[in-house]
Amino acid sequence: MRLDKYLADMKVDTRSNLKKAIRKSAVTVNGEIERDPGRHVSETDLICYEGRQIRYEAMQYYLMNKPKGLVSATEDRHQKTVIDLLPEDSRKDLFPVGRLDKDTTGLLLITNDGDLAHRLLQPGKHVDKTYIALVDGKILDKHVKAFAKGLVMDEDWTALPAKLTLLSEEAEGSVVEIVIREGKFHQIKRMFEVIGMEVLELTRVKMGPLELDPDLEEGEYRKLREEELRELGL
Repeated sequence: MRLDKYLADMKVDTRSNLKKAIRKSAVTVNGEIERDPGRHVSETDLICYEGRQIRYEAMQYYLMNKPKGLVSATEDRHQKTVIDLLPEDSRKDLFPVGRLDKDTTGLLLITNDGDLAHRLLQPGKHVDKTYIALVDGKILDKHVKAFAKGLVMDEDWTALPAKLTLLSEEAEGSVVEIVIREGKFHQIKRMFEVIGMEVLELTRVKMGPLELDPDLEEGEYRKLREEELRELGL
């Protein structure tokens, strides 16, 4: 690709400004000054801008602990989105893989890898998603069995079998773990509505092989580690 596009993709500056900077000797390629913005370069070249190495990342992967109050979308005219939390030099084609409700917290994968997103979200792949919830009722054996059988949500949708586990009983209600293989709109909240309960708090802690990093506070994020990329088959 062109040298100016390489640098623009990595959000060093605008294409027009980069062309000027390159012509003024601000960029080196493999240790030598390059003044041609159209110079063809690849990811294997060593490219520095004003002495700082610029690595090309065709794909970026961020693990975020989503906080409450943010929309899981790339942009929104009226509300702040999870993308707004990312650094300014991140790629501008990033998107959240699947949605978490505005008041739901926890694991959110953000990437520009469409193939990976498809693999994780495609219903036929049956990728497990694990949540911890506080619900305003007492979980009985009949509820566990109902989830395991597959709840009838409406005349057009019966949820796939899910695993419901009681973790503890609190003054406010029950703390439970839910493992589902779907990800439909407000699914977990709707599942508990069917059994007459309300979800008071909801956090996603696992999606496929990815687990929520306990070191990440709500609103914090980090790039995926090498072992996590391998677990995703990348």
